[in-house]
Amino acid sequence: MDEALLRSLTPSVLAILVRRGADFAAAEDAVQDALVEAVRVWPDEPPRDPKGWLVTVAWRRFLDATRADAARRRREDRVDEEPSPGPVPGVDDTLQLYFLCAHPSLTPSSAVALTLRAVGGLTTRQIARAYLVPEATMAQRVSRAKRTVSRARFDQPGDVATVLRVLYLVFNEGYSGDVDLAAEAIRLTRQLHAVIDHPEVAGLLALMLIHHARRPSRTAPDGSLVPLAEQDRARWDTGLIAEGIEILRSALARDRLGELQAQAAIAALHADARTAGETDWVQIVEWYDELARLTDSPVVRLNRAVAVGEADGPRAGLAALSELDGSLPRHAAASAYLHERAGDLATAARLYAEAARQASNLAERDHLTRQAARLNTRRGG
Repeated sequence: MDEALLRSLTPSVLAILVRRGADFAAAEDAVQDALVEAVRVWPDEPPRDPKGWLVTVAWRRFLDATRADAARRRREDRVDEEPSPGPVPGVDDTLQLYFLCAHPSLTPSSAVALTLRAVGGLTTRQIARAYLVPEATMAQRVSRAKRTVSRARFDQPGDVATVLRVLYLVFNEGYSGDVDLAAEAIRLTRQLHAVIDHPEVAGLLALMLIHHARRPSRTAPDGSLVPLAEQDRARWDTGLIAEGIEILRSALARDRLGELQAQAAIAALHADARTAGETDWVQIVEWYDELARLTDSPVVRLNRAVAVGEADGPRAGLAALSELDGSLPRHAAASAYLHERAGDLATAARLYAEAARQASNLAERDHLTRQAARLNTRRGG
């Protein structure tokens, strides 16, 4: 069973049902039923037209559910008869579906959760983990959002900033390797960039391309994380980096700086350095200053403190870090790194171990545990 194919077809199948007149919630349920049927049938009877098969089965499930519900009988009069089997339209409505999920009546968090569930193909459990809330809470949030957009017109656009936030979260989920959606997020962002004249759309596309260019070097053959400074830069995709930097330059030239453009500028400075030692940390600190001004985010200030430690020395970085709440995610890891650079191996080892206990995923936990063990070995020697 080609799960990647099913995942790539799901948004367009859902969009086709909605465009035909199905309300969003009922259409999403019907598509999920069709996916279950595909998993059961396709291994023995693979269809010649997978998308057409899914549309036909999902539409039948929708009609069956509609006819079975007496409270919805009036809607039946507005539903066309089942189309005859055949090729489905080649129009890709996936991007329009993103805008529907980013409906103005939804809160940003609900819009993101709904899009990740209905379009991105993530499970409710994965979304709940990203939000650090119980799965039942997230299930209720997604369910309420589905009911809300079921009353919306399919051609009513949502908020661009929310759509960008959704796309970036989908990209990051794919980049982590848990669900490989990075390429799909880039494809959709390219579409958005082609139809919307917005510098932050360009900033997001540039940021994705530059990050994606480094993907082959982020993990070792055994699956362990490779820090940026230790990555084999010969494995970076220079074509993607060049494309991302060119898109970013065009966006910055418009003098409408936004958060995503600033993040892309930081990524570009990392990518532009031939070696880790040649990284322009002074400029990176300046971009973090801009980013902090735009977002006032404690996480941005934490990353800035690490950059200050590279530009002005670890003691300066620790001074900047001391101004932040110690309970921030990755605060212990950042402090460990700066203490190691300052030569305080005992404190660094202790903080690496503490950071490992706080890590949100196994790969990060293993990496931090190895760092602590490495320093304890050096101290013992």
